[in-house]
Amino acid sequence: MHGPPPAPRPPGPALSRRGVLLGALAGAGAATLAGCASPVGAGLLKTDAAPGAIEYWNLFGGGDGVRMQQIQDAFRRANPDIPLKAITLAWGDPYYTKLSLATVGEEPPDVAISHLTRMKTLVDAGLLQELRPEDLARHGMAPEKFNQRAWQAGLVDGRAYAVPLDTHPFVLFYNTEICQQAGLLDSDGQLKPIVGEAAFVDALARVKQVTGGYAATHGINSDPASPFRFFQTLYSQLEGEILADDGARVVLDDAKAGRVLDYLRALTVEEGLIPGGADYPGAIAMFATGQVGFHLNGEWEISTFQTAKMPFGMTLVPNIFGGPHAVQADSHTLILPARPDADRARLDRALHFVRFVLDQSLTWAEGGHVPTWLPFAESDAYRRLSPQSSYAAAADTAVYDPPAWYSGSASNFENVIGSAVGAVEAGQLSPQAAIAQIRTQLSVLAQTPSPV
Repeated sequence: MHGPPPAPRPPGPALSRRGVLLGALAGAGAATLAGCASPVGAGLLKTDAAPGAIEYWNLFGGGDGVRMQQIQDAFRRANPDIPLKAITLAWGDPYYTKLSLATVGEEPPDVAISHLTRMKTLVDAGLLQELRPEDLARHGMAPEKFNQRAWQAGLVDGRAYAVPLDTHPFVLFYNTEICQQAGLLDSDGQLKPIVGEAAFVDALARVKQVTGGYAATHGINSDPASPFRFFQTLYSQLEGEILADDGARVVLDDAKAGRVLDYLRALTVEEGLIPGGADYPGAIAMFATGQVGFHLNGEWEISTFQTAKMPFGMTLVPNIFGGPHAVQADSHTLILPARPDADRARLDRALHFVRFVLDQSLTWAEGGHVPTWLPFAESDAYRRLSPQSSYAAAADTAVYDPPAWYSGSASNFENVIGSAVGAVEAGQLSPQAAIAQIRTQLSVLAQTPSPV
C-alpha cells in the first residue's frame, strides 16, 4: 500500500507563502482534490453557514467516527441555538491538504482536528490561531487540567495552538484464554509483567506452544506505519534520537537502531514467533480468530476486537530493553485555523465547542484513546473502564515524532523508517542495509528546505 516515498526534489524559485503552500500541498495530495465537487470535498469551497454556526472538520472513520458523531449529536441536543456543521474528510495527507488550502483561501472551519505531530507545521505556516491563556481560562481550560506530556509536547515556543483531546499509543493486545493456557496471567486474569528481551521471547514461545502456529502479529507487509511504531517504541526505550534541529540533521544511532532491528528480525525470521508477511488486515484477523495470542497495534483497534466478541485484554508494550519506559504515540488535538474575520463571539463559540468535546471524554475513551482531560482521566469512571484504563500510563511515556516539516502522522518520516523496518522483519533487508537506507532517505528530506 505504501512504499518508501520518492526523494523530494529541491524547491524551485522563491514564491509567496500562499504560492508555496498551494504548490507544496497540492503536490502532497493533488489526487485528493478531485473530490472537491463531492459533499466531502465541498469544504474547500465557500459554503453559506447559518448565523452563529460552528463549522467543524475532522478525519475520523470507523469506531472513532461513530463516537465523534455521538459527541456531535450530544452537542446539538445541548446547544439547540448553535448550529453545528460537521464535515469528515479522508484521513492523512488529503485531510491536511484540504485544511491548509481552505485556510490559505480564508475559508477555514471554526474548529478542526489535527494530530499533534502535524500541528506544528501548520503553526510554522501561520495557519493556526494562538490559544491565549485568558481565552482558554474563560472556558475552564487551564493548562494544569491536561496531561502534561501531551500539553507540553503541543506548545510552540511556549505558546498554545492546540487543545489535546487524547493520547493514542501503540499497545499490546492479548487473548486472555490463550495466555491463561500459556501460564501468563495472574490471579486477577491480567497479563503478568514482561520485562526484558528474553522475557518477551519466552512469553511468545509459550503462546506459540498453545497456538501451534505463530505467537503474535502486527502489520508488516504493505504497512509501514506498524513497523515504524514498533521500532520507534523500542528505539526510544534505548533513549535513541533520530532527528535534531527541527529535522535539519539526522542523528540516528546506528548501534541502537541495529540492536532493535536485530531483535525484530529474530522475532520473525529466526524464531518464527511473528509472521513476517502479514499485512494490516491479516494481522488483525489472525488475532481476532484466535490464531495468535498477542497483537501489537494502536489502541483504536479495540472496537474491532470487541465486535469480534473475543476474550482479550490490553496493556502497555513491554519494556524490552530495560531503560525508561517509552512508547510511540500521537495525540488528536482541537485547533482553531486562522481566519481574517475572527472576533470574540466567534472565538468563544469555538472554544465552547472544544470544551464540550473534552467533557465527552468518556465517550471518546470507550474507543481506546487515553484521555488528556484530567477531570475525567483522574476520575473513578475512567478507572472503572476496562480494558481501556489498563494502559493509561502510556500517556506519560508517550514518544511523539521529532519536529520536522516532513514528520508526523502518515508522513514521509514514518514511511521511510517503517518501510525499511518492515523489510527487515520480512527477511528482505538486513539490519545494516535498512539503517543505511533510512539514513540516506532521511538525509535527503533533512537537506530539503521546508516548503512552508
